[in-house]
Amino acid sequence: MTIVSNLKTTIKNNILIVDDHPFIIEGYKNAITRYNPKDFEFLISQAKDCESAYNIITDPDTTVFDIAFLDISMPPYEEKGIYNGEDLAKLISEYMPSCKIILLTMYTELLKIKTIIKTINPSGLVIKNDLTFDELIFAFDKVIKGKTYYSESVLKMLSLSEEDTIEIDQFDKQILFHLSKGTKLNDIPQYIPISLGAIERRKINLKELLKVEEGSDLELVREAKNRGLLF
Repeated sequence: MTIVSNLKTTIKNNILIVDDHPFIIEGYKNAITRYNPKDFEFLISQAKDCESAYNIITDPDTTVFDIAFLDISMPPYEEKGIYNGEDLAKLISEYMPSCKIILLTMYTELLKIKTIIKTINPSGLVIKNDLTFDELIFAFDKVIKGKTYYSESVLKMLSLSEEDTIEIDQFDKQILFHLSKGTKLNDIPQYIPISLGAIERRKINLKELLKVEEGSDLELVREAKNRGLLF
């Protein structure tokens, strides 16, 4: 006599959640574990900052993750050059290229969002202000099925016209980079093949462009980072 088994095999998924707020991690875990529990089984790892996430990702004993939830802003791991969730996303792509990445952020600048999509190409990108329990489940469902999910605010920003974006060239980017590293303006011509006068004019133009005309170089650098012009 042949016995037909009614047992259904569950699909196992390894999940990584990185966020510096424990209650947010618990919220993610609560949502994930409620997703089709009859069909899926989830093994969830968590990290509270870039350092602990780095150690998990690079550990040779770590099982490859299927999906990673990464907050973009969190305590850095400067020793390894990991400053945010974007750097962790690049690290995961290096160690676990098949892992689907969902990035979560408070950034609402169009250029920053476009830069994230261009450099990371995440499977999911969510503005935290859009996030609800149901929205998280919906995003997770899309990504686990191999689709891309952008939250409502991301879609609205991407629909804006090109005239709302800010574009700068490589010289401007290099000036911002050296200012962010504390290089004195008079020393920057050692690193960029343009004159000091040209660098000074470009810095003035950058301050006008980013609306920090009366601000310090530090404010210029901070605003450039907020706009996604500097990493």
